Amino acid sequence: MFDRIFGAFSKDIGIDLGTANTLVYVKGRGIVINEPSVVAINKKTGQIIAIGTEAQRMVGRTPGFIVALRPLVEGVVSDFEVTEQMLKYFIDKVHKESFTLVPRPRVVVGIPSGVTEVERRAVEDAAFNAGAREVYLIEEPMAAAIGARLPIHDPRASLVVDIGGGTTEVVVISLGGIVVSRSLRIAGDKLNEDIIEYLKDENRLLIGERTAEEIKISIGSVWPLEEELSMEISGRDLVTGLPKEMKITSPEIRKALMRSIRVIINAIKDTIEETPPELISDLTKKAIHMAGGGSLLRGFDVLLSHETKLPVKIVDDPLTAVVRGCGIVLEDVDKLKDILVNTEKEDFR
Repeated sequence: MFDRIFGAFSKDIGIDLGTANTLVYVKGRGIVINEPSVVAINKKTGQIIAIGTEAQRMVGRTPGFIVALRPLVEGVVSDFEVTEQMLKYFIDKVHKESFTLVPRPRVVVGIPSGVTEVERRAVEDAAFNAGAREVYLIEEPMAAAIGARLPIHDPRASLVVDIGGGTTEVVVISLGGIVVSRSLRIAGDKLNEDIIEYLKDENRLLIGERTAEEIKISIGSVWPLEEELSMEISGRDLVTGLPKEMKITSPEIRKALMRSIRVIINAIKDTIEETPPELISDLTKKAIHMAGGGSLLRGFDVLLSHETKLPVKIVDDPLTAVVRGCGIVLEDVDKLKDILVNTEKEDFR
């Protein structure tokens, strides 16, 4: 009873619980939080000392007894307790300016389409334990389609590619459901690893994850550019062990990325091949819609169009498409329940 009373004053929220970043949408307000999915922990005491942006600043810069980690790996919960604390932090942050003493919001959470029942339950339980009154789960590519305002209930098919930090989701949607899907554990984080490995093998230079991410954003591409880019980077020389600076170019990084990019493109092709003949003609008339941070990689849309012979469109603000979709669902949960992942649990504690 008390939870129902407190719940009446709670702010219902939509969460894109990503491997790299967590975005939070508040009903009636829009997106209010966009922070890294990173938690800093004191290994001596087990105490969490920072979450989100503050914890991200500590990555690679902490003493040995403090570790900055991501509680989600490849889109799924790898550390349940830390994920729970991170969710609680974001829920409390949303409510800190209100008079709600015990926030008990309804929560819509985006999850990868390829997760197992156990992985799905882990997200649900973490949200309940973090303080949610009700939890609804939605597959991320479906949420991205809703966030992009695609006609998901239309009988004509829509193909959505959502490239996040930990997973790449490829789905064909028709009549409010996913007809064909592919879920890969190859996405933005793997591309960062590819850059690290390439520089290690080709240049004997060791760099960190943050530098790799910066390189990918600054000069990364998967299609030849009219004017190729370059940048200065620094790392550790693996021969001398000393600091080293060098210049790298976009063609070099393109070479580093192409193996993983080819895997993603082949998954998209396989999804198209598995699409029922009745829906194939719809795909030839409509664009492939790309969402997620990976869609912003220079030339990805051009390469994908070249490989599939289909038009490709990057949705508006692809980084926030999933959380915007969660927010739209949150505004009218009862009407859109048919597109949610089945959950039978409701918390009355």
